[in-house]
Amino acid sequence: MAVFTPLSDAQVAAFLEKFDVGSFVSLQGVAGGTENSTFFVTTDRRELVLTLFEQGEHEELPFFVELLDYLDEHRLPVPGTVHDREGVALHSLEGKPALLFPRLPGRHPEAPNLAQCHALGDTLGRLHVVSKRFPGHRPNPRDLNWLHVMHHKVLSYLSPADQTLMRDEVDDFEGAFIQHDELPQGALHGDLFRDNTLFEGDQLGGIIDFYNGCTGDLLFDLAIVINDWASNEDGTLNTERYDALLSAYQARRPLTTTERALWPTMLRMTALRYWLSRLLVVYVDPPAHDLTPHDPERFRTILNARIAHGALPLPEVSA
Repeated sequence: MAVFTPLSDAQVAAFLEKFDVGSFVSLQGVAGGTENSTFFVTTDRRELVLTLFEQGEHEELPFFVELLDYLDEHRLPVPGTVHDREGVALHSLEGKPALLFPRLPGRHPEAPNLAQCHALGDTLGRLHVVSKRFPGHRPNPRDLNWLHVMHHKVLSYLSPADQTLMRDEVDDFEGAFIQHDELPQGALHGDLFRDNTLFEGDQLGGIIDFYNGCTGDLLFDLAIVINDWASNEDGTLNTERYDALLSAYQARRPLTTTERALWPTMLRMTALRYWLSRLLVVYVDPPAHDLTPHDPERFRTILNARIAHGALPLPEVSA
């Protein structure tokens, strides 16, 4: 999170008058790393988060509002949007689309323990069960079709060995998915890294930042989580964290036979997705603001580890 469009106390106080959230007390800009401007807002009644959307497809914001409100209605720990007295959530402030959210409790886990992994797996399983019935639709913007089209843009920046690695992986993914039936579909978070969760001790206080949210393969979402939450420094999978996450997840939503068959491939595909997206930011499409891009090397390391070692066995589902 960051602040690229400064706001005054008076601007925010006037903005809050549209909502039944109490009177303005204080405003604090939040430093950090997304492309939007984020503020913590305190009223005499509650703590809130105000986000101004600086970039991206603004016409897609209603999808995110509907998804967050849907999950919130189903008692998932997400920041359902705050609607004004007329029932409207999406507004404009300083010429930018603006949304107001409740501020959820907790901090990002830098080194998640097994209880935190279990809590996330359980909640993601619940979320995916509920999200299969979500009526909204937004195609996954980082799916296999995107990999096929976009990987050509970075090849000239890579070593010959990495060029071959990337080409071969995309070809392998296309061949693997053609051989199988469609995977279970639903709404996805799309970017569920540790820094998009909030914990109070071992309790999951919230899942935040749904701006990569979309609809698509539920297994894609799960593989993103495992690659971030259960990878060691050398990219290999950590058995205990892997088992804690997947056992809790499958207690809520057991994987299908097709998902189990494609699991090693999906882990590789989502590793390539982040290697490629980070390479694109470094070489092709740098951020509009002065932010330090994420290191692509991390996911090249994870991808090579998945190729070398495959996936660990999936935990068995208890009857």
